Amino acid sequence: MGPDRVDDLRGVVVMGVAGCGKSTVGGLLAARLGLQFVDADDLHPPSNVAKMSAGTPLTDDDRRPWLARVAEVLRTGAEAGSPVVMACSALRRSYRDALRDGAGGGVAFVHLHGDRDLLARRIAARADHFMPPALLDSQLATLEPLGADENGVVVDVDRTADRAADVVAALFRPTVPS
Repeated sequence: MGPDRVDDLRGVVVMGVAGCGKSTVGGLLAARLGLQFVDADDLHPPSNVAKMSAGTPLTDDDRRPWLARVAEVLRTGAEAGSPVVMACSALRRSYRDALRDGAGGGVAFVHLHGDRDLLARRIAARADHFMPPALLDSQLATLEPLGADENGVVVDVDRTADRAADVVAALFRPTVPS
């Protein structure tokens, strides 16, 4: 279930495992909504990047300060009157809860979902990212789909990223004048 208007949001998190297109779809979604785009990968401390680059999955202790920083960016944008579209894995419900709580509520999630083989091919084709293909299975094992009570939608990634308009249409109902 989506919010009635973009104005009702404090932020949108485009979520999912590596290779699903979070950064691409998030950037397109932000452009279509006229909002700022931030990639949570850019907010990782160097120790997290080094760990993932070495093929070691992050622990919850590794993620905690990173998630707090992501939530702070969402909250700061909302408080400035400029909600943010954030690309962030947000794999577990507890991580999404931390983002919602830290942002002050009002966060919608767009879960990009895809077939493991498609995701693995996409990761293998990337040359400029720290996430190695070996971590895909650990991410898939960690992933907890959106709950029925979470504000968001699931979008299949077997189509092109330019179909971000589908995400917008599914997430935001048009406001009907009274």
